[in-house]
Amino acid sequence: MNRQQEFVLRTLEERDIRFVRLWFTDIQGFLKSVAVVPAELEGAFEEGIGFDGSAIEGFSRIAESDTIARPDPSTFQILPFSDSPDGHLSARMFCDIAMPDGEPSWADPRQVLRRQMNNAGTQGFTCYIHPEIEFFLIKSLDTDGYPPVPTDWGGYFDQAVTDEAPAFRAHAISSLERMGISVEFSHHEAAPGQQEIDLRFADALSMADNIMTFRYLIKQVARQNGVSATFMPKPFTEHPGSAMHTHIS
Repeated sequence: MNRQQEFVLRTLEERDIRFVRLWFTDIQGFLKSVAVVPAELEGAFEEGIGFDGSAIEGFSRIAESDTIARPDPSTFQILPFSDSPDGHLSARMFCDIAMPDGEPSWADPRQVLRRQMNNAGTQGFTCYIHPEIEFFLIKSLDTDGYPPVPTDWGGYFDQAVTDEAPAFRAHAISSLERMGISVEFSHHEAAPGQQEIDLRFADALSMADNIMTFRYLIKQVARQNGVSATFMPKPFTEHPGSAMHTHIS
């Protein structure tokens, strides 16, 4: 067992963490998760967590269904708020997906990105990503087929216009920073209810993990503020849509 794995196990015990959520994505970018208790994590580090890869979009055919999720201890972070009835905090780690013989899965987006970064590295390049992430705050996702209602009617760079959730951006940035995700700045975007939060640049793999964590946290923080967050590109026909402008260097 290496030092990073030992640090994770020690932290779980010291902070009384009851569940660790092991995350990965399918090829369409949907977040997948399996929760383990700390007592099972040492075995997960050594052998991984087996699952049916044929049930994950694009991962494998039924005849190749055995798939292994291997937690990456370098991605360990404690989630900034509790989703447990007893108030205990949880943690998360991203996983690399492997085949039963230990070879990296060809369909795992994280492995694909790492492979391309390694190819660039052999030519002397390091890839850094800086995203500007836009999304909408709406009063509810349950619209009964009608257009959603934005939380405010502000415009570009307007101050204090989030009528339904005035502390949302401060709460969101605090949650991101507590998970080690550095925020460069945030502001109201052009459409009603539309927000933008820009993350400080990082290497491509770290930023991919950060963006998946960002999407999860933003939705959780919105719920805690009594509203909903959506990353759909254009929920309103009459207003500008959302995007993720991505700077690459």
